[in-house]
Amino acid sequence: MAPLRPGPRAWLALIGAEARMVVRDTAGLVVPLGLPLLILVMNGLGDGGGEVIPGTDGRTVFDVYVLPLTLTVVVAMVGVVNMPSFLAHHRRSGVLRRLGVTPAHPAMVLIAQALVGAAQTLLGAAVAVGVAVAAFDATPPAEPLRAVALLVPVVAALYAVGTLVAAVAPTTNAAVAIGLVLFLGMGAGGGMFGPRENLPDPVATVGEFLPFGASVEVLGAAWVGTPVAAGHLFALVGATLLAGAGAARFFRWS
Repeated sequence: MAPLRPGPRAWLALIGAEARMVVRDTAGLVVPLGLPLLILVMNGLGDGGGEVIPGTDGRTVFDVYVLPLTLTVVVAMVGVVNMPSFLAHHRRSGVLRRLGVTPAHPAMVLIAQALVGAAQTLLGAAVAVGVAVAAFDATPPAEPLRAVALLVPVVAALYAVGTLVAAVAPTTNAAVAIGLVLFLGMGAGGGMFGPRENLPDPVATVGEFLPFGASVEVLGAAWVGTPVAAGHLFALVGATLLAGAGAARFFRWS
């Protein structure tokens, strides 16, 4: 007799449970949406954001740098900080261990949390772009479908880093702490606190090819409609493979 496998109803119930858990966690729901919006508004109200960049078909500094940075912050907050904390909580509370003796493999929780995180990311990106266009006259990407497609490797790389955090963090608080350190470290090198040109050359170079910096560069190119540098794509793919392999090696279900 073939073993029972979870059907669509089981998947929907699990995804719904993970979504409710995220919604009930006020900080986990609001911060990944509110912090990027704060960055967006502060840059939109500051001087210099309206300066037109030559060769970009009339696009401004706000369009080419601030919007890609904001979208990257949304993805990184959800993938590197939020998702690992929920997965670490499940392990700490014994949910993953108990699922291991049922037809539902514990990996289903990881997949369900990733899907909920992806929905939260899309919501955050839509809100950020909507506010930018409505309040600051931002210009939409030159090729919207290409921009959405390039969001996929960005999400994959930053979520892989988050999965690695969940793999090594023993507790929920540890997952949040490790995730925040990585988020702030990658963000500092990727231009979150100011132009990378102001950083020492070695730091700026490393930051450009870490997942955060590479994501900003890829999305910036997508916004303008220029070719994406192969090095930035390779950096995202490499981060996905390396972090994913590390997560698979070290992830503990109990």
